[in-house]
Amino acid sequence: MLPDLPLNIQNQILNRQQTIQKIRRMAYEIYERNLEDEEIVFAGVYDRGYLLANLLYIEFQQVSPIPAHLVTITLDKFAPTQSEVKLDCEIDFVKGKTIILIDDVLNTGRTFAYALRPFLKTEIKKLQTAVLIDRGGHQLFPLSANYSGYELSTTIRQHIHVELADEEKFGVYLY
Repeated sequence: MLPDLPLNIQNQILNRQQTIQKIRRMAYEIYERNLEDEEIVFAGVYDRGYLLANLLYIEFQQVSPIPAHLVTITLDKFAPTQSEVKLDCEIDFVKGKTIILIDDVLNTGRTFAYALRPFLKTEIKKLQTAVLIDRGGHQLFPLSANYSGYELSTTIRQHIHVELADEEKFGVYLY
């Protein structure tokens, strides 16, 4: 866990307006690539991935007639092999549906890899991934984002913080 860092304009990559614009564009892309689907499930990794999933879900509903659902994925990001990965719905709910697996930042791919577990237990139509920030170049797992708001090359020592809960600091920051 990162220590509390002061979020300030000097290290802000995306402000509120730019962040919302990226999310809106991603919602349009999801709609365009899934026109034939009957239902889409936005599955967000708790907590910041879920916040992003909720915003994508809201934007998607404004641009698409396709029925959409919002699901929370809970796992311990620091001990993923020892923790259970849980959905806030029954696994049968996602059966036969298109799943958009969502997290705030793609770095190594570890969180996505472990968040896949519940979806491997049932037959889904297809699974796609979405992130607000794709850091690129640090993948330890062979996973990539189907949808990304912003791609940013960083060093392994740099950190990205996505703030979607605090209205005053809403945006993306680099440390």
